[in-house]
Amino acid sequence: MTNPSRSSGRVYIVFSATAAMTNRRRPDIASRKQPQQARSTELVATILQAALQVLGDEGIQRFTTARVAERAGVSVGSVYQYFPNKASILFRLQADEWRTTTDMLRKIIEDPALPPAARLRALVRAFLHSECEEAGMRGALSDAAPLYRDAPEVDEVRGAADRAIELFMDELMPQVAAPARALAGDLITTTFSSVGSSFSQSARTKEEIDAYADAMTDMFCAYIDSLAHGARA
Repeated sequence: MTNPSRSSGRVYIVFSATAAMTNRRRPDIASRKQPQQARSTELVATILQAALQVLGDEGIQRFTTARVAERAGVSVGSVYQYFPNKASILFRLQADEWRTTTDMLRKIIEDPALPPAARLRALVRAFLHSECEEAGMRGALSDAAPLYRDAPEVDEVRGAADRAIELFMDELMPQVAAPARALAGDLITTTFSSVGSSFSQSARTKEEIDAYADAMTDMFCAYIDSLAHGARA
């Protein structure tokens, strides 16, 4: 599990948590309209692909709606039909990344064919591989987070990941009290993102990623076992 996750604060699997709300005006990041026809859908996809290219090539400091329009080969007015400002474009990129990562991780933790402990190991491996494979783009999106992190839409997008982890903690530790399960989920997801951010800053081989993920999983399992043992005592 976008970096998801390189900003400070409490961290979830796919995104570091929103900073405390301030008195500054919340950004308008809602899309102006949703594409209804195939041609409109294709236009939005072209705009978003161009935005990724501009962000990757030039960074957040030179990211503008005009540059996105130029890279997409469309007018600025065409971009504004769907995105009111550059913050809304960046939020859409980040939200799409969160959803993709969350869907991938949910398939793992909701897989009934594997016992919970095996799912946890697969989850950690998948997360670290994802962090390493997309480190550059996630870092750029993280740099853009201050433009939209106080928007209410952020909490809406994160909700699915939060709920999935909550349910997984319930399954891993059914005998443990709810506050302890919540603490465990927070600790695990915070460690995921913090370690993933640091670990992915250097090039890693598959073997290195798997070894690191397995060590993290062993640590998590020991912690979970200690909670379960305490609940039985």
